[in-house]
Amino acid sequence: MRRHSIALGGAGLMLGVSMLAVPAQDYAGELPDPPEFAAQSEPNFVSVSDILEYRALEEYHEPSWVTEKYVDAGLLPPVEERLPEEPLVFKTANMPDGIGVYGDTMRHVIGGRPEGWNYIAGQSQGWGGIDIGLSECLTRTGPLFMVNADELEPLPNLAKSWEWSEDGHELTMHLVEGAKWSDGDPFDAEDVMFYWEDNVQDPNVAAVPSGTGTPERFGAGTTLEALDPYTIKWTFKEAFPTQYLYAMAYDSFCPGPSHILKAEHPKYNPDNSYDEYKNAFPPEYLNMPVMGAWVPVEYRPDDIIVMRRNPYYWKVDEAGNQLPYLNEMHYRLSTWADRDVQAVAGSGDFSNLEQAESYVESLRRSAEDTAPARLQFGARTIGYALRMNMSANGWGEPDDRAQAVRELNRELDFRKAVSIALDRQRLGESLVRGPFTAIYPGGLYAGTTYYDKASTVYYPHDIEAANSLLDGLGLTDTDGNGIRNFPADQAGGADVEITLLANTDYGTDTNLAEGVIAQLEPLGIRVIANFQSGTARDDMAQSGQFDWTVERQGAEMVSVVQGTTALAPTGPRTHPFHKAGPDGTLDLLPFEQELVDTVNDFIATSDNEERADLMKQYQRIFTENVYSVGLTQYPGALIVNKRFANIPAGAPIFMFNWAEDNIIRERVFVPADQQQDYELHPETLPGEPGGAGPV
Repeated sequence: MRRHSIALGGAGLMLGVSMLAVPAQDYAGELPDPPEFAAQSEPNFVSVSDILEYRALEEYHEPSWVTEKYVDAGLLPPVEERLPEEPLVFKTANMPDGIGVYGDTMRHVIGGRPEGWNYIAGQSQGWGGIDIGLSECLTRTGPLFMVNADELEPLPNLAKSWEWSEDGHELTMHLVEGAKWSDGDPFDAEDVMFYWEDNVQDPNVAAVPSGTGTPERFGAGTTLEALDPYTIKWTFKEAFPTQYLYAMAYDSFCPGPSHILKAEHPKYNPDNSYDEYKNAFPPEYLNMPVMGAWVPVEYRPDDIIVMRRNPYYWKVDEAGNQLPYLNEMHYRLSTWADRDVQAVAGSGDFSNLEQAESYVESLRRSAEDTAPARLQFGARTIGYALRMNMSANGWGEPDDRAQAVRELNRELDFRKAVSIALDRQRLGESLVRGPFTAIYPGGLYAGTTYYDKASTVYYPHDIEAANSLLDGLGLTDTDGNGIRNFPADQAGGADVEITLLANTDYGTDTNLAEGVIAQLEPLGIRVIANFQSGTARDDMAQSGQFDWTVERQGAEMVSVVQGTTALAPTGPRTHPFHKAGPDGTLDLLPFEQELVDTVNDFIATSDNEERADLMKQYQRIFTENVYSVGLTQYPGALIVNKRFANIPAGAPIFMFNWAEDNIIRERVFVPADQQQDYELHPETLPGEPGGAGPV
C-alpha cells in the first residue's frame, strides 16, 4: 500500500506541471447555451409561514375506521392524545387542491433492494422514497423549491424553532414536544443525542447510505448537547453558519429510535459487533418504529414493500385531520427503468423520470387524452460527470497500477486531454435526441441559482489537441499495441489501463460509461468498465476503490447551500472523490486548496452578493482545472397519476431533495370519487400480526 504522493519519473511527469506548457486559454472555447425547452414548468413562490406553522387546534380527526376499530376498542389512545400539544399544521392556502380526504394507495416501483431499517448505521432501504416516507429530520428542505429566494432557509420539522446567540457561535433548537414514534414511545433529545454521539461521532459506525452523516458535514469542531428533553444546543467554530441548517435535513440528520437501537449498539451491548448493530434490523423486521408518515408492515423479497399509515404521526391540516391522507404505500421491487414504464402506463402512480432514454416515448404517451399520468418537467438539475480519484496518499489502498493512475489524475494536462477528447454533444444525443440534453463542462449546473456562464471555462472537443497533451506528458505507445504506456519506472511500463466504475441500476449511467470508453479509445487509453449494482457501487466509491467513476452528481451542484462542504475537500471525508489517506491527511493540489478556501468563505458569510461572487470564483477554478469532467445535463420530469391531488406546480424531481419530499406526500390525496381499491391491508395499523394493529 502506498501512502505518499509520488512523481512519475522517466518522462518527467510531475504534479501540477506538464512538459507541454500550453496556456489554458488556448484550448478554451465558447460554451453553447442550453437549448430552449418549452415543456418546463415554474413553481408558485411563497413564504415559509405560508406553508406551515405549529399550533394547537380545537379538535382533531382521523379516519373513522381507526376510531371505530382501535380507539373505541381501547387499543389506541384518542387521536388528540397521540398528537403533540402543538402539532405541525399545514396551511390550506398553500395546498393546491385544499384539504384532502382519507383513503387509497400510492404505488411506487423501484430498482433498489432494502438492506434493512437501520438507516442511521448505513443500511440502504432501497431508495425510491422509502426512507423519505419513514424518516423525519430536524429540518426539511424538499419544499424549498417554492420558497421566495430572499427568505430561503430550511423549514422547521422535528426542530420547530431555533435562535442564534449574539455572537453567532451557538444555535439553540427547540424540538416538537409530545411527538411520538410510531410505537407510541416519546421522541425527545435522547434520540437526537444517540444519533449524534453514538452514530455520527462514532467512526466505527458507517455513515448513512449516501455517506453524508459524518461529523465534517456539520463543521470542524462542532459540538451538540442536550439542555433538556426538548432543547438542544449546537456550538460552531464559525459565526452564524446557517449552511448547517441544510445538513440537519434529509439525509444527514434524521434520528433513529434510540429506545430500539441502543440495545444493539456495541457501546450499550458489548457482546455485539458494529456489523451486528448495523444488520440487527433486516427487511424482514417489520413495524420498525418511525417518525415518518408510513411504517413498513410487509416485505416480500424481490416483490414488494408495503407501508401503512403511522397512527402517531405528528402533523395535521388546518381542519385538524391527522395526516397522512393516503393509507398505504407500495414499493414494487423491479428496475428503475420499469418504474417509468409503469408510471406512464398507469400500473404505477409516481416516478421521477430521470432516465433520458425514456423521455420521447413518455412525452408522446402522456399527451394522449387517455393517458393515466401527467408529465411535468423541471429545470436541468440532472448532471453526469466523469470523476477521477484525486487521492494519491493511500485512500482505498491502491496497487502500483492504481497509484500511477491517480498520479495521472492529478495532472491538469491529463484531465484536460480526457475532457477535450470527449464529444459531449454526441454523448447527450446517445441518450435522447431533441432539446433535452445540454453540454455540461462541469461544476454548477446551468439554470441553477449560483451558475454564471461567464465564469465557466469550457474546453471544446478536439481529439488532436488531446493527443498532443498526452504526448507532452510522455505517455506514448512503446509496445505498438495501440495503447499508450506508463513510463518504464511506473507500473512496470504497462499499458495505461483505467477502470471506470458505474452503476448498473440505471441505464443512463452505463450508457454514458460506454460512451466514455468508446470515445477515449482513439486517444490510446484503455478504459475498462467496472459495472456494479447500486449498493456495491456506492460501497466501492465511498471506500476509494476506483480509478474513475461516472456518476450523477448530488445536491451540492444544484442548490449549493445544501451539502456545501462536499463542493471541495473541506474535511478528510467530505468530498466524493478526494478523501484522506489512512493517516487522516489530505494531499491537496494548490487549486484544490483554493476551492476549499472559497467554499469555507461561502459558508462563513450570509451576504448574498458576496456568496454569488464566491461561487463565480468557485466555478472558474473548478472548470479551468477540470476538477471533474462534465458529460451532460438535462431536466427531469415528474410522472404522477392524474387521480392524485395536491401536487405543487413546478415540483422538481430533484433540487433541495427528491420529488417524494418536494411534493409533501403526507398531504397528497385522492378525491373520493377517484379512489381505487389498491390497499393490501385495508383498515389495519402497523404492529398487529399480519400487518395490522398498534405496536
